[in-house]
Amino acid sequence: MIARLGPDELLDCYRAGVFPMAETRDSDSLYLVDPKERGVIPLEGFHVPARLARKVRRDPFRITHDRAFGDVMRLCAEPAPDRRETWINDDILRLYAALHARGHAHSIECWLGERLVGGLYGVSLGAAFFGESMFSRETDASKIALVALVARLRVGGYRLLDAQFQTHHLAQFGAQTVSRAQFRRRLRDALDGAGDFSRMPDGVSGAQLLQSIAQTS
Repeated sequence: MIARLGPDELLDCYRAGVFPMAETRDSDSLYLVDPKERGVIPLEGFHVPARLARKVRRDPFRITHDRAFGDVMRLCAEPAPDRRETWINDDILRLYAALHARGHAHSIECWLGERLVGGLYGVSLGAAFFGESMFSRETDASKIALVALVARLRVGGYRLLDAQFQTHHLAQFGAQTVSRAQFRRRLRDALDGAGDFSRMPDGVSGAQLLQSIAQTS
């Protein structure tokens, strides 16, 4: 367990390659995680499955960024059928809201009409983006949010997308497992860069998102 973190200490954790979690939603403390193996989603060579690509082109959702950061976090913290417990407690909500206010935490939102139905959030440092959590209240909403994130990161000049842990869900997009040492080397390189999360405007079509992903740097 660790003492109460502030935003500056939290950013230092990310620079060092570690991140905080809580045991449960009701926990009153955090602990730092430093996995021996790290999940990384390649920005070059990101794979969009054919079925999902067809759906992205149909533009089923309106996609925005940083319009509802707090709501995205709160929905990520709610239990889901495949996740009865969550690691996002009140301290996590407080800390990342502070990072968002400083421009170091961002969200992607998927809307169906005026209803927020999917999204994700994470931390931005240099040219590294650390994915934290995602949620979905409509089929494929979180997957489409991830596609939108990768397109935005590519346009914004990012070099690293940290997924923390490899999962079957992320493997379909080409996520890789790297050692702690490999991850830290990639992280040092990415921290020397300067990603711009807002370079891509909102209102980009699904076809344009896929084109941004397919383009080589």
